[in-house]
Amino acid sequence: MIVGTLKVRMQILGAQSLKEKRKVLKSIKDRLSHMGASVAEVDDLDKWQAATLGLAVVSNDAGFVNSMLDKMMNAFFYQDGVEVIGSDMEILHL
Repeated sequence: MIVGTLKVRMQILGAQSLKEKRKVLKSIKDRLSHMGASVAEVDDLDKWQAATLGLAVVSNDAGFVNSMLDKMMNAFFYQDGVEVIGSDMEILHL
């Protein structure tokens, strides 16, 4: 079993409330879920203009997991109103 994880810290540009932040995150989480990832907000929960999402993909093929994580990371760069501050990717062979 291969487990791929991705942690992405981002700035939510222009958010003036938690409600505005949640709207942006819902859009991102919905798109990533349709790509086959499990997605959760894992840090910066009470900050209006910052968010950290954790993503996970499980498969029996390391190449597939790596490809999916790359596609998901690229999705952040095409999201309006979001600037990626940092990321951490890990692939575990269990």
